[in-house]
Amino acid sequence: MGAASMYSEDHYVVLETNQPEQILTAEELFAKLRAIVESRAIEELPRDLQKIDDLDDRVRYLIANTCDLDMNPGEFLQWYAIRLEK
Repeated sequence: MGAASMYSEDHYVVLETNQPEQILTAEELFAKLRAIVESRAIEELPRDLQKIDDLDDRVRYLIANTCDLDMNPGEFLQWYAIRLEK
């Protein structure tokens, strides 16, 4: 197994208000975050995301640089890269 594969971020554990823990692939997490970001007004997004024009670039930035997204008061959405054992 190569060293690069040790740091591969192919799966994420997702924690969300009133939901059971989920394991999502990178593609599934991207789709979930894309739908959330797309549904929000630009003013509702964190300032660093407001500066990014392209929707997909916003989502890529979120995944690469953060592990949570502010939701409504009292709600949370967090994700963490995990490595699944074979």
